[in-house]
Amino acid sequence: MNNDLLIDLLIAHEPPFSASARVSEPVTQRILEQMEEARRVRDADSYFPTTAAYVMPARGSLAMLNGERDTVRATPHAFGLDAVMRKCIFTIFVFMTMMVVLMSFSPAAQAEARLKDIVAFEGVRDNLLMGYGLVVGLNGTGDKLKNNEFTSQSLIAFLERQGVNTRGTELKSKNIAAVTITATLPPFARSGGKINVTVSAMGDARSLQGGMLLATALYGADGEVYAVAQGPLSIAGFEAGGGGTTITKGVPTNAFIADGAIIEREIDFALNKMASLNIGLRNPDMSTAKHVAETINRHLGVDAAEMIDPGTVHLRVPIDFRGNTAKLLAEIEQLPVQTDQIAKVVIDEASGTVVMGENVRIDTVAISQGNLVVRVEETPQVSQPGALAPVGAETVVTPVTTVSVEESKAKLAVLPHGASLRELVGGLNALGVGPRDLITILQTIKTAGALEAEIVAK
Repeated sequence: MNNDLLIDLLIAHEPPFSASARVSEPVTQRILEQMEEARRVRDADSYFPTTAAYVMPARGSLAMLNGERDTVRATPHAFGLDAVMRKCIFTIFVFMTMMVVLMSFSPAAQAEARLKDIVAFEGVRDNLLMGYGLVVGLNGTGDKLKNNEFTSQSLIAFLERQGVNTRGTELKSKNIAAVTITATLPPFARSGGKINVTVSAMGDARSLQGGMLLATALYGADGEVYAVAQGPLSIAGFEAGGGGTTITKGVPTNAFIADGAIIEREIDFALNKMASLNIGLRNPDMSTAKHVAETINRHLGVDAAEMIDPGTVHLRVPIDFRGNTAKLLAEIEQLPVQTDQIAKVVIDEASGTVVMGENVRIDTVAISQGNLVVRVEETPQVSQPGALAPVGAETVVTPVTTVSVEESKAKLAVLPHGASLRELVGGLNALGVGPRDLITILQTIKTAGALEAEIVAK
């Protein structure tokens, strides 16, 4: 409550004999204005109920009666702006607090991948199939039977199964080739389904273009027949030639048949009856295996997954999924998992390819690289005998050898401690090095102990 305002009211109602000598009409007008101002302040406080509403205002009419007109007074407009600013600041503070809380629950900005892309579930795997057969219908590009005894014997055995006896005769066909057939049987493939097959020549056939694969049984590792392949071949290359010139594109002795084999036998696997199974990481890593187990447990709400080693996570099927393990795997395979890997540099000397991981770091090192080119040129010169040369002088050819050495201006680049992959590549590019020089530089940095990564040479 404004005590000065109460005093003002009391003074306004003092008896005439005590206040008439001092109170005049201008003063009365000021008192009324002050009362109106107090009412506006109360209205502002009702709209903006903050601590500012309870601050004592400037002294009122009593100070005016004493002549203290220089006192600073708070206006309703000032109170209103202050309250609005306080409300805005409070709103911004609440918003920032909520953002911090939400960000605390969000995952760290690391590499993530789906669980199904980095692991393999126990029992859910492919099986390899292989067979041996004959390709017919080639346009004179098949095996030479006199050079490939296995092709000749296979042709004789095939004709005998068809009721044709050719033993004791010399076969000279050029339109047949002995081939191997390979295929992959996917998990849970059912009888009657179709799979792709790859056909490769075994003998000296030049091309399999236009050939037809005869019915061939495909065997598994247990010796059982799981599929039968047959169909026209499709190749990605060709061979053409004439007059001593031959043009070859791709590998015409390899062919492909889409849906070329029919599945005849299924592989039994009772996935739903499993009470536990192992999850194998395709790239074993201790941190990634730990993240896989934590992600699965967080999603299921129970400690069902446990890391066994860097490449294996053991998963116990919860009670809610007993008898329906397939549903459990379908539910967790879409979970995002934070992946990690060791710092590694892979070098392929044959092709000059260098692949570096994101975590590759180096210590502070200075690198200088320069190329030395030695050029040797020989220019033949003819030396003829002169007019007065002795009898028997001959014309001879004498080589003139010119040797030049050219060394490029070496540049020096300094890479700081802990330089990232981007900085490392940028620094090496600044030297103008090629892939071959890059391999040498990386190996030299590793020898100096400044490369914090493993180098794998292929």
